[in-house]
Amino acid sequence: MTSSRVDLTKFAWLAIFAALATIALKTAAWLVTGSVGLLSDAAESVVNLIAAVVALIALKVAAKPADKNHHYGHSKAEYFSAAVEGMMIFVAAAAILVFAIERLFDPRPLEQVGIGLFISVIASLINGAVAMVLLRAGRKHNSITLRADANHLMTDVVTSGGVLLGVGLVWLTGWNWLDPVVAIAVGLNILWTGYKLISESTAGLMDESLPKETNARLREILAEHETSQIGFHAFRTRVSGARAFMEMHMLVPGAWTIQRGHDAL
Repeated sequence: MTSSRVDLTKFAWLAIFAALATIALKTAAWLVTGSVGLLSDAAESVVNLIAAVVALIALKVAAKPADKNHHYGHSKAEYFSAAVEGMMIFVAAAAILVFAIERLFDPRPLEQVGIGLFISVIASLINGAVAMVLLRAGRKHNSITLRADANHLMTDVVTSGGVLLGVGLVWLTGWNWLDPVVAIAVGLNILWTGYKLISESTAGLMDESLPKETNARLREILAEHETSQIGFHAFRTRVSGARAFMEMHMLVPGAWTIQRGHDAL
């Protein structure tokens, strides 16, 4: 049991262009305001760009057909993409946390906050729109790479919302210490996202079974074809990127010929 492979690289290119646009916008917002919170937001967009490039490579490899050295195709390349993205998220979060903690002990006033917030909102809208496109495509084609990228972008949108709220409060209250506190919260949230991505990619590389509901339905279908002479056992399934595999043994009477066994399928 397998599913056909579709070239999904156009979605990776979309993510790359979105990352370039948001990096430019968020960096501008940071330079205008001097906010470490907005800097942490820009740093996550750099991770988005690197992740999108890795995703593009992984999707190109995963789209390759099976060959003499890879009988089941190359779809597991997507799990490497998700794992790499998860590790990069850890690195970005660590850098954000170090910088934010340093600023916490040396808070500084922000400048031109209104302009910075406006620029950051535009970047968030771009990320949100692209995330929805990637998420729909990832669910439709069962692509862990697109789902990982979409979830990361949605996390970025939520993160940006928190940053905007925090920077806005700093602007209104004058509590400069709140800016690095927001950045620390952003870093912790990014760490959690990275952990989830690595966990999902590890499960895929370990040949995790199909969902329980799917396995139950497949068993029901096999049961419908069982008779007094035909039975099934050794039922197993596994997921490999966007492809799903099922295997089982069919039991027939010993007196049957091989041809009759094939005809019964």
